Amino acid sequence: MKKKIFYLLLAAVMGTSGLNAQWKPVSGKITTSWAEKVNAANPLPEYPRPQLVRNHNWKNLNGLWQYAVIPRSGSNVIPTQFQGNILVPYAIESALSGVGRTVGKDSVLWYNRVIEVPASMRKGKLMLHFGAVDWAAQVYVNGIRVGEHEGGYDPFSIDITAAVKKGARQSVAVRVWDPTDDGPQPAGKQVKNPHGIWYTPVTGIWQTVWLENVPETYIVATRQIPDIDQQQLQVSVKTAGLQPGDEVSVSAWDGTKPVASQTSADGGNMVLRIPDPKLWSPQTPFLYDLKVAIKRKGKTIDEAGSYFGMRKISMTKDANGIQRMMLNNQFLFQYGPLDQGWWPDGLYTAPTDEALKFDVEQTKALGFNMIRKHIKVEPARWYQYCDQLGVLVWQDMPSGDRGGNVWDQYPGFISGLPLDKARTPESEAIHKKEWKAIMDHLYNYPSIVCWVPFNEAWGQFKTKEIVDWTVAYDPSRLVNAASGGNYIKGLPGHIMDLHRYPAPMMPDPEIYGDKQILVLGEFGGLGLPVEGHTWVSSGNWGYQSFKNQTELYNKYEEFINRMPDLIKRGLSAAVYTQTTDVEVETNGLYTYDRKVLKFPKEKMFGLHQQLYNKGLVSP
Repeated sequence: MKKKIFYLLLAAVMGTSGLNAQWKPVSGKITTSWAEKVNAANPLPEYPRPQLVRNHNWKNLNGLWQYAVIPRSGSNVIPTQFQGNILVPYAIESALSGVGRTVGKDSVLWYNRVIEVPASMRKGKLMLHFGAVDWAAQVYVNGIRVGEHEGGYDPFSIDITAAVKKGARQSVAVRVWDPTDDGPQPAGKQVKNPHGIWYTPVTGIWQTVWLENVPETYIVATRQIPDIDQQQLQVSVKTAGLQPGDEVSVSAWDGTKPVASQTSADGGNMVLRIPDPKLWSPQTPFLYDLKVAIKRKGKTIDEAGSYFGMRKISMTKDANGIQRMMLNNQFLFQYGPLDQGWWPDGLYTAPTDEALKFDVEQTKALGFNMIRKHIKVEPARWYQYCDQLGVLVWQDMPSGDRGGNVWDQYPGFISGLPLDKARTPESEAIHKKEWKAIMDHLYNYPSIVCWVPFNEAWGQFKTKEIVDWTVAYDPSRLVNAASGGNYIKGLPGHIMDLHRYPAPMMPDPEIYGDKQILVLGEFGGLGLPVEGHTWVSSGNWGYQSFKNQTELYNKYEEFINRMPDLIKRGLSAAVYTQTTDVEVETNGLYTYDRKVLKFPKEKMFGLHQQLYNKGLVSP
């Protein structure tokens, strides 16, 4: 027996080393320290969906796949020959993919892999999940087209049961087309010619791919809405295959202690009473567990775990009649970095889960209580870390279809030029579809307190329609209609957001404070390139550059010391640019490779505490 175990372990080690021998990161650029920990046999192995957890019968499909880049014309047939291996889920342009090449609008990227589906996953339905694929994907199983999806920032799932053949071995192929900034779709800051604040394209699979076995009747998703004033949680459960007589039950837990439970015939609106709730906040990020089950004649058919936080985000006037951003019915100044979530080795994809968590941990350790997730959506586990660590999140919609309208960044002035872009019906539909999908995907994360549908006029269109819809679709959060400009007459939403570099400023409270919360959505951008830790050797920049860390900190300290007076006058939040350097931008708190913190951590933490002084604002 011992001899058998030894050979099994030896085979596993040899298999891992064999796969690593078939893959190596592309050299030539800086990398993070986590790049060395990437295992080609098992990259990003963690369970990818923390808001609906089934711990059994799932299989991670990350690893080495075959790839081919071929002309888009006549490309709907699965290739018979491939050009090499690519490490999924790292985009083909990234170093960690092992490929490091662009694709472009005139070509398509094919993936192919033979997977093993064990007998234990054959009962019920077999679901193939993709965390994110940029942009248009067609999926084939054993040569059969099983589904398609458009959208680079939201997950999708396909029931592949009917396409699975006898035996364990199954082939999976994925065709991806991504026009980057040559198309109208949301692309964030990706451009075919990177420069300045615009970065390298990200094409194809960039989040975890995985299999899950579910019963014929199963839980698809939940929607959770906390209400601290009524001390309750509203829960709805989406199911598939529900039969007459089935019951859907939900229960809330404080550790091992049951708090409340409710049962429904269809999973519709259920209300859990949460007496004397433990409120979620950056100071006390308490999370309740949620258990969901489908029962048939007393037998559990399907069950899954989730969690929720009891918190409220709202707006209320202070003693001076200025609208304030409130958390749990109390004013809390929100301050955090602009976080773009880019990596020198993985681009959109953090090398490891440890790396993904690092940025959130360090943000909290530096004394910030908020992150603006800028023009990108992160993997679900990133939001879970914000929930667990107590970091507020403003979530941007990734921009697309830029150009064709003016950027008017000065509130109160009239340029006479079009502020809303005229987009085609196709372009509008793409934006609306993906914005709804992103909101649905992220709805349950308590850390998210603000939606940002438009930034600096990039692709901004039908502002009132889009913002009014966003407010109505999620009345439990605030909406920052137009971050940094194009403040249309009667600006909808809850927030007036000014961008100002480098020094902090704010919208005039006497003009705007009666109706909207006043925030400084971007400022700072203080730059310091650190030799040996830059994306390129020359051409690096910041909004204001410095020669050393002492000069950098002194200017930053000067800016922060101005902030309490702005808070007294009516400022509710501010966002500093930015968490890390990104490509040629060197205005990060950290270098792009996360190896150098440019600021003294303890001094930063202490400096920021003055911003949270409740005495600055009269209730």
